[in-house]
Amino acid sequence: MPGTLYVVATPIGHLEDLTLRALRILKEADLIAAEDTRRTRILLARFGITTPVTSYFERNKLRKGAELIGRLREGQSVALVTDAGTPGISDPGFLLVKEARAAGIRVVPVPGPSALAAALSVAGIPADRFVFEGFLPAKRGRKSSRLTALRDLETTVVLYESPHRLLATLEAIREVFGEVELVVARELTKQFEEVRSGKPSEHLAHFGGRAVKGEFTVVIPRIVPTRSGGYTGLSDGLP
Repeated sequence: MPGTLYVVATPIGHLEDLTLRALRILKEADLIAAEDTRRTRILLARFGITTPVTSYFERNKLRKGAELIGRLREGQSVALVTDAGTPGISDPGFLLVKEARAAGIRVVPVPGPSALAAALSVAGIPADRFVFEGFLPAKRGRKSSRLTALRDLETTVVLYESPHRLLATLEAIREVFGEVELVVARELTKQFEEVRSGKPSEHLAHFGGRAVKGEFTVVIPRIVPTRSGGYTGLSDGLP
């Protein structure tokens, strides 16, 4: 009888955010497939978990995926985890889930932390309708084009961004969305957590001119076109 693939959400920063169910699954699984084994082992050591760990990430997903499916076919249980947060969101986890389903293997979600949900919960921006874009293209032209397409959707937008690309992304947001009130969240649930609301120019002034560290989530409010040809934000309430 085939085993079970557990898709396990792990803390995005604060280790106490690991759910009791996730803790049990990580202890009971035959194998843990981790995007970054070094980071996962820190988590496992914190809770005294001795389950074997193997790597599963972008560069080895095809080879390792076949190996993991083989183990699942043999009846073993595998816990899939990402660097932090929920597998399948901006990582290769979805492919293993797809392959497991195609092979008739049971896939079980073990929900928990996600930077996406955490940022929306403290943004104070309507989230009854939103789009998650993940990481924007690095090149300026493609970044602006993508932001323009997102603006025209007239919905709240959530982005992930790295520290070395944050300023360029804020500049592009200002060019495409104008001086709309948006939220920038840094290092969510970690020691130096920072959640700031302000216009792009204000965020640029705050983060510019110094070394920026951490992982960022940016929430851009829904905006709609005005009769004058501009745009207006809807961050204070629902339309």
